[in-house]
Formats: sequence, C-alpha cells, structure tokens
Amino acid sequence: MARATRTKPKVKTETEIKPEDKLSISASGEASDQGSAPAASESEQGFASAVEGEAQEKGAEAKPARPEGTAWYVVHSYSGYENKVKKNLEHRIESMGMQNQIFQVIVPTEEEVELKDGQRRTTERRIFPGYVLVEMVMNDDTWYVVRNTPGVTDFVRSGAKPVPLRPEEVDKILRRMEAEAPKIKVSFRVGQKVRITEGLFEDFVGVVDAIDTDRARVRVLVSMFGRETPVEVDFLQVERI
Repeated sequence: MARATRTKPKVKTETEIKPEDKLSISASGEASDQGSAPAASESEQGFASAVEGEAQEKGAEAKPARPEGTAWYVVHSYSGYENKVKKNLEHRIESMGMQNQIFQVIVPTEEEVELKDGQRRTTERRIFPGYVLVEMVMNDDTWYVVRNTPGVTDFVRSGAKPVPLRPEEVDKILRRMEAEAPKIKVSFRVGQKVRITEGLFEDFVGVVDAIDTDRARVRVLVSMFGRETPVEVDFLQVERI
C-alpha cells in the first residue's frame, strides 16, 4: 500500500502578495483594510473635534441628577419680602451644609412692559406675590431649615403635610419665566373711551374695540362721516380718557 504524502500549503512570498491582501495597522493596534476610505481632511477632523468638544461641554453643563424624592414646594412669605426670603434661605442652605438636599430657591417673575400716558416702562413683576418655590427633598431636617427661615410663614400644605407641585405645573412656571417676549400691560380695556394722540387720527376720540398684545396694537372705533370706523394704532398712540 502506497504511503500518502502531505502536500505543504503554498506560502505566498512578499512578491506574490497582492496589494489588496495587505493590511495596515492603525495607531490603536487594530487592523484596517488599505482599500478603505482615505483619512479625513484637516477640516473634517477639525469639525469632528468641535462637535465632540461641544458635546462634552454640554454634558459638563447638564444639571446633576437629583436624588429620589426631590420635588418643588411652595413656601408662603410676607408679601414684598420674597427676594429677602430667597437670600436668607440660600444663606442658611450654605451655612448648614444642606446643598445636597435643598437645591434651588426661585421667586417666579416675568418682564412686563407698562404703557401709560404715552410712555413705555419695563418692570419685573412677581408672578405669585407672597410665594417662593423651593426644590428640595422633604424630610425633618430640610423642613426645619426652610420653615425657620426669617420671612417664611409656612409651606403650602394639605392638612399637616406640605404638598409638592406637579411636574407640569413647574414646567409651565419655568417656561413663563424664560419667555423672551415681555408681557404688555395697558391702562385701557375693551369698551373704554380713549383719545388717539399721534398719527393721521390725532385727537380723535373713540372706543376700544380690540386689543392685540402680541403686536402691541389696539383697534379703536372712531366716528367718521357719521358712522363708526375701525382704526388700528400702536399702544403708545392712545391714552385713556
């Protein structure tokens, strides 16, 4: 019986290896096909670095996670002393080392533009006079710190227990505070007599028919040619009689 002979596998020499068979080793030690897409240009690399840096920056600015049980509570204060209560409470939080249980103290306000006697004045108006919002974990220690802050009269409560705000209520308040367009307050209302002080209809007297706070315009019904005619003017062009 003839003895079987093994055939040695043929080994490619350097000259026999085709270019597409070669692998290059990346800086990280991983093999990559030389036939892959060319390296990114400097501009592409710069863009990628900028995006990555921005993502890292946003991640660093993200609000840290709150412990379980964190909620917003409403605190009564003496009217007109809301900012003083906020300052007093923030001082107590720091001095008593409660930063990991009481996180934010807010006096809800919004910008308001008041138009009176042809003048525009921007003021900061308290949305809920006599109230302060506190983000905190409610327990005996935090209750004591807040409740005994000078100017605080009590928590808003149901029976003996402070009641937290619902998340949708908090979101609504915060969105209202962050609104870019200030709320416009006027000294006249629909059905009231006003005088037009500027423009083509200066010195005409009419009745307010509609108020558009988004556009800061008012429609006034004035008497022209024996009948009422609607005239639209700017808030600053009318005054209450």
